[in-house]
Amino acid sequence: MTPLDYVALGLFFVCWLGYDPLLKLLAHRSGTLNDDMSIVRRVWMTAMTHREMRLVDSQLMGHSINSASFFASTNLLLIAAVGGILFGGQAALEGFASVGAEAVPIRVLEAKLALILICLVRGLLDFIWALRQMNYTLALIGAAPEAHSESDRVALGEAATCLLNPALGAFSQGVRGYYFALAAAAWLFGPLWLAVGVAAAFCLLVWRQSGSPAARAIRSARRLLEP
Repeated sequence: MTPLDYVALGLFFVCWLGYDPLLKLLAHRSGTLNDDMSIVRRVWMTAMTHREMRLVDSQLMGHSINSASFFASTNLLLIAAVGGILFGGQAALEGFASVGAEAVPIRVLEAKLALILICLVRGLLDFIWALRQMNYTLALIGAAPEAHSESDRVALGEAATCLLNPALGAFSQGVRGYYFALAAAAWLFGPLWLAVGVAAAFCLLVWRQSGSPAARAIRSARRLLEP
C-alpha cells in the first residue's frame, strides 16, 4: 500500500471508531438528535407505566423490532456477498477486480474487501444486540402492573428507559455502519476516494444529528416534554 492509503485508512478509523466523541465535540452547543431522543424515550416509558392499556406501546416496539430485523437480514446478505468474493479464491478476486476497481495486488484488494466486511459484521452484531434489548424492553412493558405506587411506576419507567435507549443506540450504530461500509467500498477505486468517502459520510452523519430538520424538530419537542 502507498503512504496515501495509510493516511486515508487512518482517517477512516478515526472517523469510524471515534465518531461518538467527535460528534459530541462538534455538536456540544446544539446537542445531538440521539441525546434528544433519549429524553423523548424516557418520557415515553414513564407515560407507558401510567397507561392501563399498553397496546400502542407494544405496537411501537414491534415496529422497531421489525425495522431492526429487516436491517439485520439485509446486512447478512451483504456479508455473504462480500465474503463470497473475499473467500472465493483467486478467480473470484480477479473477476471482481476486472469490473473497474483500482489495479492493485491481490493482497491489497483482499484488505479493501476485508475492511468492508468488518464494517458490515460490526453492524450485524449491533443489530443483533439491539434486537435482544428491544425484546427485553417489550417484556418489561408486558410485565408493567396496571395499578402500583407512583414511585414504583417511575422506577419501572426508568428501568425500561435504560433498556430502550441502549437498544436504539445500538440500532443507530448498526445503521451508521452502512455509511462507513460505503466509504470503505470507495477505497476500491483508490485512497483518495476513500478519504473523500469518509469525509462525506462523517459530515452527513454529523449534519443529520445536529443541523437537519429532523434534529431541530426533535429538539423543539424535547423542550416541551422535559419537566
